[in-house]
Amino acid sequence: MGRTDQSYVDLDDPRRLEFDYMQRLADALDLIAPEGRRIRIIHVGGALMTLPRYVAATRPRSAQIVLEPDTELTEFVRRHVPLPRQSGIKVRGVGGREGIAAIREDYADVVVVDAFAGSQVPAELTTTEFFADVRRVLDGGVMMLNITDKGLDYARRVAAAAAKTFDQLALSTEPATLKGRRFGNIILLASDEELPVDELARRSARSPYPYRVLTAARLEQLIGGAAPFTDADSSPSPEPPATHFR
Repeated sequence: MGRTDQSYVDLDDPRRLEFDYMQRLADALDLIAPEGRRIRIIHVGGALMTLPRYVAATRPRSAQIVLEPDTELTEFVRRHVPLPRQSGIKVRGVGGREGIAAIREDYADVVVVDAFAGSQVPAELTTTEFFADVRRVLDGGVMMLNITDKGLDYARRVAAAAAKTFDQLALSTEPATLKGRRFGNIILLASDEELPVDELARRSARSPYPYRVLTAARLEQLIGGAAPFTDADSSPSPEPPATHFR
């Protein structure tokens, strides 16, 4: 969409995940909820439904709610890349804040926030208030968040907001992005329960595009004194540099 590669799906093999950050989300999901186990999952942001298709293939009979405000895009998906029959995927044409607010307490095992307006993460999806509402609908589960940044000033504030809301936090990204040299995806996992950090780090390190995983004191050091985003003081993610599209 625009100049941004938004989604990749393989209709013959929904387990094939082309984007490296999507594989990192799937790795985390596989460790949180073993394959074959039915889960209740909410996706904030749907696009071509890459991860919902993966969940439907690996965890049949799972209950999936997708919050995707771009109804025109959803109609495109239904016409050209339709979801499998009896996938359990229900798409609601609402934004993340409105959609999460309508979900009952302790409903979900996992909430995945992977939403973009063009090439930027909307400001309202990275605040302490939004994360508190996500925590409300999680039944002791995990929030998985994908953002993009270079230099990590934005990511630090997002992580600070998540750390203010959840007891456990882990951050994962490529080494060049972690060092502030490259614009890239950053995955945040947040929960009140212990996260599978050690195994996630092993899987991430074995990837063709290895990611580093930070948690505990190392992540606290990265966050430093960054102020958490709030509804009164929030910002969309930085736009990708022009060289990102060359």
